[in-house]
Order: sequence, then C-alpha cells, then structure tokens
Amino acid sequence: MGNIIEQLLFSASITGPICLMLALGVILKRTQVINENFIDVASKLVFNVTLPALLFLSIISSHHDLAASAPLIGYGLLANLLFFILSTYATKRFFPEPKDQGVIIQGGFRANTAIIGLAYVSNAYGESGVALAAVYVASMTLLYNIQAVICLSPRGEESSRRAFAVIIKTITKNPLIIAIILGMLFYLLAIPVPKMVLDAGQYFADMTLPLALLCTGGSLDIGSLRHEKYSTWFSTALKLIFAPLFITLGALILDYRGVELALVFLMSAAPTAAASYVMARAMGGNATLAANIIALTTVCSLLTCTLGIFILSTLGLI
Repeated sequence: MGNIIEQLLFSASITGPICLMLALGVILKRTQVINENFIDVASKLVFNVTLPALLFLSIISSHHDLAASAPLIGYGLLANLLFFILSTYATKRFFPEPKDQGVIIQGGFRANTAIIGLAYVSNAYGESGVALAAVYVASMTLLYNIQAVICLSPRGEESSRRAFAVIIKTITKNPLIIAIILGMLFYLLAIPVPKMVLDAGQYFADMTLPLALLCTGGSLDIGSLRHEKYSTWFSTALKLIFAPLFITLGALILDYRGVELALVFLMSAAPTAAASYVMARAMGGNATLAANIIALTTVCSLLTCTLGIFILSTLGLI
C-alpha cells in the first residue's frame, strides 16, 4: 500500500504543477488579469525567444553523451511515422469529410512536446532530462511539420508543390529547430560561451515553462467542445490513448528503460500542440475542430499522463 501511495505521489509531482499552472492561466484570463493580447504577445515571446534559449542552454550545458541518443531519436521518428500512417488509415475509414480528415489526423499525432512534454520531463528529471528531450523535440518538430502539411494538403500536383514549399518554410524558419541545431554545434565543437551570456540567457530560459503554461491555460475554451463531439473525441483517443500505447510498447520491446522510456512516454502522452490550430487554419482545414481537439487533449492529458506514469513507475520501468 505504501509503495502505491509513493508511486501516486511521484506521478502527481510530474503532472500536478502543470495542472496548477494551466488552472491559474484559466483563472487569470477569466478575471481579466491577462487578456487575448497578452496571450498572443507572450506566446510569440516564448516561441521566438525564451523556448529557443531554454533548448540551446540545455544542450550546451548537458552532461549526457547526446550523440549516443541517436538510436532513441531514430526509434522515436520511426514509431511516430508508423503511427501517423495507421491513424491516417483509421481516420479516413470513419470520417469521409476531407476538411475534417487532416485536422483529426494532425490532432492525433502532433504532440505539444516543446511545452507540455518538456514540462513533464523537466519535473521528472530536471535539467539533464531537458537536455536529452531537446534533441528529441527537434526531431519530432521536423517530422510533425512534414506530416501536418501532408495530411492537411488537398490532392493534386499544384497542392503537392505548395505543400513542399510550406514544409521547407516551416522547417527553415522554426526558431526551435534553429536553436537546437546551434546548440548541437556548440556542444559537439566545444565552443565556449561567456558566463555573462549564459546568465542572461538563463533568465530567458527560466521564464519559458511558467509563461507558456499560463498562456496555454488562458487560451483554453472548454465551451467550444459542444460542437463536433464525435470527431473531437476520436482524435483525442488517438492522441492520448493509442499514440502513447503504440510508441511506449514499441520502446519496451526494444528494451528501453528509465529516463529514455519515460521520455518516449511523456512526449507521446503530451496533448495536441497549439500549432495544429494555426496550421489547420492556414491550410484550409476545420479550424474549429482543431481548437476543440487542443482543448480536450490538454485537459484529459493530465489524467492519462498521470495514470501512465503511475503504471510505469509501479512496474519499475522508469
């Protein structure tokens, strides 16, 4: 009994702070302490400045052999690609409307690894976990952007050319990918960074997760879930149940344990990324459905992730 309580407390220590920050974001928005303009500006600050700073600093200060994590990254890419193919097939069988298909598929695979997933890993393993997660996040960001454009693009030769242009643009201009590539170069080449720059950058990095989680909570619109319930719940099930099961079981079969297994689970169990709404809207998809999926997965992931951590830690796998 004592061990069960201990594992529950461990699980709650990972997801609990995130739940509280999301709830605080909701409260601050409803009491008008923060508004849409604040959320918009702060979200841009996080995406363009503070989160890249966090990822860059985590990599260059890492004590891990990041090159040794290549097999884990390779597995993550392959597992997520296979899940994308399977979820695409399942979605097209049950949902005939083309405008909804891509949004449902994207909602099922595109995890919020850079904010919620990173926050989970940070709470569980601290800076060492974040450094390992940073490279994983970069790889998944590349894959997610490519998959999102594929599933949201209409068929046809002209659409294919446009999709390719969007893929190149989203990858080459993504601040997170740029920061992680620079971080890896500095890490591998042992390029020194002045302490003053590190200290200033750390101020930005420390802002990232609290500010990002407040914005995520403030942008939640639970009332919108009254619309398109079936497709919303289907995509949510893909994201929070089938994706973590598929990807984590594969990692178990390949004998991943400890922090690596936890990383794979926590990243796959993260809710749908807010970027999926922006992408769906830009590509002509059902933006309302995309917003619903983000809201529902964000709320429900706190429960499913806690349960998953509890099971894995009770079995002594992480």
